Amino acid sequence: MSKTLHHRACHLCEAICGLTIETEDERILSIKGDAQDSFSRGHICPKAVALQDIQNDPDRLRQPVRRVGNEWLPIGWDEAFELVATRLADIRERHGNDAVAVYQGNPSVHNYGLMTHSNYFLGQLKTRNRYSATSVDQLPHHLVSQQMFGHGLLIPIPDIDHTDFMLILGGNPLASNGSIMTVPDVEKRLKAVKARGGKLVVVDPRRTETAAIADQHLFVRPGEDAALLLGILDTLLSEGLTRDASLPVNGLDAVREALAPFKVEAMATRCGVPADNIRQLAREFAAADKAVCYGRMGVSTQVFGSLCQWLVQLINLVTGNLDRVGGTLCTTPAVDLVATTAGGAFNRWQSRVSGLPEYGGELPVAALAEEMLTEGEGQVRALVTVAGNPVLSTPNGRRLEQALDSLEFMLSVDLYINETTRYADLILPPTAPLEHDHYDTTFNVFAVRNVTRFNEAILPKPEGALHDWEIFVGLAKAYAARSGTELKPTLLPEQMIEMGLRFGPYGDASEHKLNLARLREYPHGLDLGPLRPNLAPRLKTASHSIEAAPEIFLNDLRRFADTQSPAIDQLLLIGRRHVRSNNSWMHNYHRLVKGKPRHQLLMHPQDLASRGLVDGQKVRVRSRVGSIEIEVAASDEVMAGVVSLPHGWGHARPGVQLSIAREQGGASANDLTDERHLDALSGNTALNGVPVEVEAA
Repeated sequence: MSKTLHHRACHLCEAICGLTIETEDERILSIKGDAQDSFSRGHICPKAVALQDIQNDPDRLRQPVRRVGNEWLPIGWDEAFELVATRLADIRERHGNDAVAVYQGNPSVHNYGLMTHSNYFLGQLKTRNRYSATSVDQLPHHLVSQQMFGHGLLIPIPDIDHTDFMLILGGNPLASNGSIMTVPDVEKRLKAVKARGGKLVVVDPRRTETAAIADQHLFVRPGEDAALLLGILDTLLSEGLTRDASLPVNGLDAVREALAPFKVEAMATRCGVPADNIRQLAREFAAADKAVCYGRMGVSTQVFGSLCQWLVQLINLVTGNLDRVGGTLCTTPAVDLVATTAGGAFNRWQSRVSGLPEYGGELPVAALAEEMLTEGEGQVRALVTVAGNPVLSTPNGRRLEQALDSLEFMLSVDLYINETTRYADLILPPTAPLEHDHYDTTFNVFAVRNVTRFNEAILPKPEGALHDWEIFVGLAKAYAARSGTELKPTLLPEQMIEMGLRFGPYGDASEHKLNLARLREYPHGLDLGPLRPNLAPRLKTASHSIEAAPEIFLNDLRRFADTQSPAIDQLLLIGRRHVRSNNSWMHNYHRLVKGKPRHQLLMHPQDLASRGLVDGQKVRVRSRVGSIEIEVAASDEVMAGVVSLPHGWGHARPGVQLSIAREQGGASANDLTDERHLDALSGNTALNGVPVEVEAA
């Protein structure tokens, strides 16, 4: 028996905290924060410790299974690959390419084998019906960057370690560990802003964990953040509180003209934040030497999500804080996806039923169920899901269940039989997180410092198991053989990373000469320095300038002006996140679900009283699409007129094989969210600001 210390990053969430893991043979003895990781500085959250629970979970699938009636029976890998190839090829031959749909879930970007090799198979399907968690999350970020900067991944990141004033809208990094901002140890970093004399302001319909440590918290009506942002811009522009960004910019005159009608007083009425507060916020932001405006999930997932993200960029731009130390900056990552990939395209085609726009080869997931349920040419008849649980994570999950039940064939690449995969005909499970190596191709692009590391596998690959990338290679080979097409050879994921490193900004042409062998010499990660201004030479627009006034956003301003706000007495639903939760799949581990219940509906005491309800009772919550029953908790954390429900619960459904998760209370918020309630510009789902009614159950 020998004990071994290993060092690698946790890749369960965006923060990529460094870990020190002690093993004895193949048994995990301890998981601790790595104090030698200069990025995370020894910090970890409870999810990292739960890596051992994932490894040991008896509910986790360890071999392919096929559904026969109500039973799941083992099946060999080769037989499984042949079955997939036969069934999907047959459906495509009978009904066309678009009869097969693909859904890729959020964990896809946390596993580099999925990033490098999923399209090796999925690309052969040649379907326009591709969907992902992007359109229930960060699609507005990508669209704004694609339109303004020429590439959907060229997203400016808050320079949190050097700013003097940080304005956060709809973000709760203390719970999310960042989110389009890779920032481990975020609480200390935010407190450091205050310690050096800076200011932290949070705007949110709930007094979140982050708001609780802020210098100032402002309540805002859900779905009306655009009004607040327009009020800030009106103050900045009308009072001359702007600063030259020293960047090539087109369209600022058009911006001024388009924003002129949106006066702060009218915007204050709409968003519920007093005009004096908006003016003061704008003045303080402009007065700060270095300031950053950051909008995240609560801002993106609303009916004007893309408009909000454009306005956020404009605030940073006109105050001279875009591409500036202490403002927002783009990373210079060791594997540079901006330099090596296309910038993204928008609205090249639309969904068959509702005409929702494509972005980057994907359609908004709000269209997925109707594409399965609506008969006619192009109807989806088969589905491939990859590391996703859209029944719990996309709008109107009950309708999606109905749609999944109608399919001719469904394949899932997943670790579990969950609320979605229970409808699959075949589930192919990859190795567990600690059984494969990993490189963060995505989160290094969003990091608040330029960092890189290669993460070695901690535990050996079990006999008979396949890594995620090997599954896709197997599927690709079987499908190519079935369809009689030539399949180009592929590289190992680590070979792709080797090429990315060598040809990247720190590679062969630099003094660093960074390659995989060199990176392996830094088990605690390699710090490549703070973010620096670099936007101008990296712009991918046709003009090689920042396009401040894309036509699609100017048009959306008119949509905003023509849209009436919900009635004052209308209850609006928002989401909620907890640091122990990681979407829907992290609820099957005891150490992550223990403690005080957090599945309840939060509701302001005066809203309870006006409806004759009391703290702790069971209530019925209704929206256009359905209803749930849930315990209600009185809370002044939420503003009056707002109710808050966490995402990802509601596991007690027939056939779900998640023993710990099934025992938890709660209901799925996405049994209430509405596939018609979306950002009409991008098609991104509006998970926040959903009109609901609450009554005694």
